[in-house]
Amino acid sequence: MNFLSDNAYGAAPQMLEALAAANGGVAAPYGADPITERLRAEMARVFERDVGVFPVATGTAANALALATLVPQHGAIFCHRDAHISVDECGAPEFFTHGAKMVTLGGAHAKLTADRLEDAVTPFQKGIVHHAQPAAVSLTQATELGTCYRPEEIAALAATARKHGMKVHLDGARFANAVAHLGCTPAELTWRAGVDALSFGATKNGAFGAEAVVFFNAADARDFEYRRKKAGHLVSKMRFVSAQLLASLEDRRWLRWAGRANAQAARLARTLEDSGAEIAHPVESNAIFVSFPDAVVAKLRAGGAHFYDWGTPTHGRTLVRLVVSFATPDDNIDRFIALVRR
Repeated sequence: MNFLSDNAYGAAPQMLEALAAANGGVAAPYGADPITERLRAEMARVFERDVGVFPVATGTAANALALATLVPQHGAIFCHRDAHISVDECGAPEFFTHGAKMVTLGGAHAKLTADRLEDAVTPFQKGIVHHAQPAAVSLTQATELGTCYRPEEIAALAATARKHGMKVHLDGARFANAVAHLGCTPAELTWRAGVDALSFGATKNGAFGAEAVVFFNAADARDFEYRRKKAGHLVSKMRFVSAQLLASLEDRRWLRWAGRANAQAARLARTLEDSGAEIAHPVESNAIFVSFPDAVVAKLRAGGAHFYDWGTPTHGRTLVRLVVSFATPDDNIDRFIALVRR
C-alpha cells in the first residue's frame, strides 16, 4: 500500500504507446519535430488561445526557468512558505535567477491571500537600490497541502501583483488535479485570472517524465529558449517528451486520470473521518493530511502501508501525508481502510 507520492507509480499504458509511435522513423531534433508542433496546437486548444509551449524533463526545471525568465536577478519572488519552490527545490529558483530573493508568506492551508500579499509587498521601496524589487508571485496549484485556488482567488492575487508591477507564475505540478476538482476550464484557472506563466506538470499524472512551461503572452517568453539551452534542459530528442504531454492531453486523459486520483482520495478521506481520524486540511485534490496517534501510525506501517510523516510528532500524534495516484489500485484503498478500522 504505497501512499508516499504520485511519483511512486509508473506511467500510464498510453505513454508507452505514444513513445513507441514516436520512435518510428526520423524527426528533426530540439523541438522542430511534428509531435512538438502538434503539442503546441493541442495546448492552444486546451487553453483557448495561442500559447508558448516549452517542454522540459523536470518540474524543478520548469519552475526555475520560468521564474528566471520573469524575474531579474535583483527581483523578489513572493510565495507561500510551504511552496515547493521554497522548501523542496534545493535553491534552484535562486540559482537560475542568479540570486533573486525568495519572500515566503504564511496563509491557511498553504494558500496566499491578496491582503497578505499586499502587506508583504508594500514595505519594498521601488527604485531604491538597497531593496530587492518586487517582480513575481508564485502560486502552487494544487498547493503543497492539497488545497486549490479558486479562479476568483487567483484573480485577486493577480490584481495585487499587477498593482505592484509583478508577474504571476503558477506551479502546476498537480494542475490537472486542481482543474478536475474545481470543474473550471484551464483558461479560467490561468490567463483569464491573470496568470502569466504556468509550469504544466504531467509526471505526477501518468507520464514517465514530462513537464512544460506555458507562457500566455509571447513577450513574457523573452529569452526562455536561451536559458533552457544554457541550463542543459533543451532535450535533443524532444519528440519523446512532447509525445508524453500530447498523449496526456488528447482525449482529456489528463483530467480523467487526475479525477480518478481525486475521487479515490476523497473516498479514503471520508472513511478516515468516519473512523475518527483528524483531517488537517480540506481534501481538494489527491493528497490527504491526517493526524493519527503515534501507535496507530506504527501499526499502519507494520501492516504494510507506506507514507510520509509531515512535520514533527507532537503530544503523541503524527501528521501524515497520504497521496493517491491515478494508478493506485482500489485494493490498496480498501486494505488501508480495513487497517484503520482495526
